[in-house]
Amino acid sequence: MAGIPDDLGRGHPAARHQDETERRVVMMCGIAGSGKTTYAQELERRGYLRLSIDEAVWARLGRDGGRLDPKEYEDHQARAEEDLRQELVRLMRAGRRVVLDYSFWQRATRDRYKSLIESHGYRWELIYLKADPEILRRRLAARNALRGPNQVTVSEELLRSYLAGFEEPRGEGERVISQG
Repeated sequence: MAGIPDDLGRGHPAARHQDETERRVVMMCGIAGSGKTTYAQELERRGYLRLSIDEAVWARLGRDGGRLDPKEYEDHQARAEEDLRQELVRLMRAGRRVVLDYSFWQRATRDRYKSLIESHGYRWELIYLKADPEILRRRLAARNALRGPNQVTVSEELLRSYLAGFEEPRGEGERVISQG
């Protein structure tokens, strides 16, 4: 996939070996439709374990949580996030590389996870997939027609609320990948 850096598993064999043994958690950051899951799935193919908030909500409900009342969906997401946080800790204790397929839309949440990751002797990498709202709208229109754990429905109203509430990472050690 374009945009996946060489230091995440490609390139020289020595670099590849270093990455396979490195204690790293990649934190995906971006608004729905920005490409977080696609990027995270590529890392998964390279040996990372992917933890997905959308898949965790789907597993709880057996259906698209995006079709619920927004408050009810937030409650399910909060419980799923706590489960994923516990799973992240378990995986770090086991020495596994992890990619967090989550929006990380608030700086406070990003900071909390960075501290958690560092407290377990891991390095974090914040990947911010930045996309123009019109690109997000086109991608979400196509995705909304699909069904499955990674195809959470995002209405125009919900997208507007995501755009208004998203705290763009700046000066946080992020790697910005523009989607366009």
